[in-house]
Amino acid sequence: MTFEQAAAVPLSGMTALVGLRDAGSVTPGQRVLVNGASGGVGTFAVQIAKALGAEVTAVSSAANAALVQSLGADHVVYYGRDDFTRGTARHNVIFDLIGNHTLTELRSALISKGVLVLSSGTGGRVVGPTGRILKAVAISPFIGQKLKPFTQNGSTKTLNERRDLIEAGRVTPVIDRIYGLAEVSAAMRYFVDEHARGKVAISV
Repeated sequence: MTFEQAAAVPLSGMTALVGLRDAGSVTPGQRVLVNGASGGVGTFAVQIAKALGAEVTAVSSAANAALVQSLGADHVVYYGRDDFTRGTARHNVIFDLIGNHTLTELRSALISKGVLVLSSGTGGRVVGPTGRILKAVAISPFIGQKLKPFTQNGSTKTLNERRDLIEAGRVTPVIDRIYGLAEVSAAMRYFVDEHARGKVAISV
């Protein structure tokens, strides 16, 4: 790998691995949906879900369909055209990296014993996604589905496992653009305004 690819691994790569394997308990043959599949964590998540043996549905823009398919996605839902929560497909695990659907909508796309892993989300101007996360925690014990708010809690062991997947050729970090250290402000503008594909790196 390049240094820029290596720099993308610790946070985003471990978020995807721990979110799917540990929080989502993904096993071979399960149907996994990644909402936000072309982003920094999402590009890792698609590849890791495939490495875990899952059938993967990636939610992305039409412009990024070829990218997520190249990463191993079996199915692609174009969010500008279709709403996966209104379809008939049901998934064992949904890894939500965007937070643009309500819990009720997301649950409708899960099987009765499915797992919803919440790694991000929008919310009110005061509490942000906290209200959504607290609601998930509150209702999860009383329903058949498992709703799991998730924050990355990796370790050296987890990072080594990510390294093993990379060295085996099963996962490759996706870098959209590389900026120099003097261009950090431009990199941040691009990241926020242009919906980066994969990661944006700063070359020191």
